[in-house]
Amino acid sequence: MKVLITGGAGYIGSTVASACLDSGVTPVILDSLITGRREFAAGRSFYEGDISDGGLLDKIFAEHPDIEATVHCAALIVVPDSVADPLRYYEWNVARSLQLVQHLLRNGCRRLLFSSSAAIYGPASDLSVDENSDILPLSPYARTKAVCESMFADIARAEYIKVLSLRYFNPIGADPKMRTGLHLKRPSHALGKLIEAAETTTPFSITGTDYPTRDGSGIRDYIHVWDLAAAHVSALLKFDSVLDTASSVPINLGTGLGTTVKELVQAFNRVASQPVTAVEAPRRPGDSAGAFTRSDRARQMLGWEPRYSIEEGIEHSLRWTSIRDGILASHS
Repeated sequence: MKVLITGGAGYIGSTVASACLDSGVTPVILDSLITGRREFAAGRSFYEGDISDGGLLDKIFAEHPDIEATVHCAALIVVPDSVADPLRYYEWNVARSLQLVQHLLRNGCRRLLFSSSAAIYGPASDLSVDENSDILPLSPYARTKAVCESMFADIARAEYIKVLSLRYFNPIGADPKMRTGLHLKRPSHALGKLIEAAETTTPFSITGTDYPTRDGSGIRDYIHVWDLAAAHVSALLKFDSVLDTASSVPINLGTGLGTTVKELVQAFNRVASQPVTAVEAPRRPGDSAGAFTRSDRARQMLGWEPRYSIEEGIEHSLRWTSIRDGILASHS
């Protein structure tokens, strides 16, 4: 089996590509390298360019007519940036995704695996969600994911394509074989900030401590990126059976365990050789209390369950950070 992976030189896309290779699935990578890394596409069939470039997509399918599905990981993902510049986020995440689907249809590719986000949910009072929970995105980034899901579902209902939307919770960790990991030196998510605090021996800021959670800090469902990648492989292999009678299906990808930011700090300090201290700070624009999944749909439909613990995710993130600069020719 051969698949096209947009954003396949990014953190998640490159890990999905590695999981595909390990499972006998051949990835073809399309990435603009705006945030992705050329090093992560080394030794793989790679095309540099934008998902909206119809000529490039035509070339890819002409050279790889046996591509059976597309995994669409390409997107801008930083919540505060989306608040500051929503126009750019709607252009890149929505308008260009629509153009991508037009190019896929023209080339006869009618299976789409979409990298969506659990940020689209409006959580229940207990902050848990399933695939039928209310859709209430709180940031422009999250709204672009919700809009894409609706857009793809409308197109699928017209029988042009079938779409499996994988709603990610919060990826952490790295490829356990250390082929790829988070390439940004100063990522904006909580674990990245914890690692930065440990490296610089500065306090870690818990942004928001007045949420309706057990300790007031935000709650997240932290899933190891390799578990996430394994779910993509399962989804590709089971795509036709999952979508046998449906045109589009959403599936949550999480552990089912909610971890607060304060609990994440405690887990980090159990693993890290350099523990951190934490200080309380105001919420960031676009932040929410968070959520965790209570769904078994991934297990039932994909035969998938997460294997790695939060401590293992932190350990792999720390190990990757220690070797990242030696793997990447330069870093940002």
